[in-house]
Amino acid sequence: MQIQEEFQMEIKRVGVIGGGLMGAGISQVAAQSGYEVVMVEVSEDLLTKARKGVEQSLGRLVEKGTIDAATRETALGSLTGTTKLEDLSGVDLVIEAIVEAIEVKNVTFSELDRVCKAETIFASNTSSLSITEMMRATSLARRGRFVGMHFFNPVPLMKLVEVVRTVVTDENAYQAVIKFAESLGKTVVRTSDSTGFIVNRLLIPYLLDAIRAYESGLASIVDIDNGMKLGCGHPMGPLTLLDFVGLDTTFSIANIMFDEFREQRFAPPPLLKRMVLAGLTGRKTGKGFYDYADPRNPQPVDLLR
Repeated sequence: MQIQEEFQMEIKRVGVIGGGLMGAGISQVAAQSGYEVVMVEVSEDLLTKARKGVEQSLGRLVEKGTIDAATRETALGSLTGTTKLEDLSGVDLVIEAIVEAIEVKNVTFSELDRVCKAETIFASNTSSLSITEMMRATSLARRGRFVGMHFFNPVPLMKLVEVVRTVVTDENAYQAVIKFAESLGKTVVRTSDSTGFIVNRLLIPYLLDAIRAYESGLASIVDIDNGMKLGCGHPMGPLTLLDFVGLDTTFSIANIMFDEFREQRFAPPPLLKRMVLAGLTGRKTGKGFYDYADPRNPQPVDLLR
C-alpha cells in the first residue's frame, strides 16, 4: 500500500536540530553552499556557543585560502538560530543531530511532525540507530519523507555522507536528499536501514579487534597502530582513531550493533568497558589509549596493569 503521494521538491531552507560538533558543522556547510539555515538549540547560551564555533571554523578556512572573506560573511548571514522548533515550520528539510538516544530523537521528531509543513523531509544524522524506528514517531503521511543522513566528523572537511532509506522511503524524497548532499560538495553512498549502515558495519569490528589484540598481549599500542598505518596505508592507527572518535561513542555504537545482530564481533571487549567507566574516553578527556598532556606528542598509556 502506498502511504504517500509522489511529490517534487527543491530544497532551499534547511533546519538543523542541535548545535554541537555535528550540528554546527552541518549548519556551516549548508550555509556555505547557499542554503538558508535555521539552527535549533535548547538555550541561547548553546546557540551563541554554536555560532561562535561556526565563525571560528569559517575563519580558519579564510586563513587557509579555502574561501574568501565575502563567502564567510554570506554564509554567516544565511545562518540564524532559535530555541523554538516552531521556527522550522517553513523549512524544506530538517536534519536532526542531537544526542544518540532513540527516546529523545523520537520525541523530537514527533514534535517536528506537528509543526513542519506536510512536504518537509526529515533526516537523522544518527550513526547507528534505526531510521525506521524514528520514522514511526511521525504520522503515516510523513513516513515516506524520512531518511538517514549520516555525516562524518569534522563535517566541513569529511567528504562522505551515508544517505539511508527505509522500506517505505519515497523515491523522490530520497533523490532530493541525495541531490542536496551532493550540492554540499559531499560524496554520497546509498544504503538501506540496517544498523551501522556501511561504514560502522565495517569499522566497528575492526576497532574492537584492535582492542582485543592489545588486551590479549599480541602487541603494544604503538606497534598495533604502526602496523595498520604502515602495513595497510591507513592515515591513523585503530587505537589512535578510537581516541579521536571517543571510546564512549564506540562503546555505545558497539552495544547497539550487538543488540541488533547478536554477533560476537560487535561485542565490546572488557577493556573498552573498563576504560569508559574510568573516564578514559580519548582526546576529549585528555587520555585514552594515549595520554594527550602534550597534544603534539601523545604517549601510550599502560592499560594492562
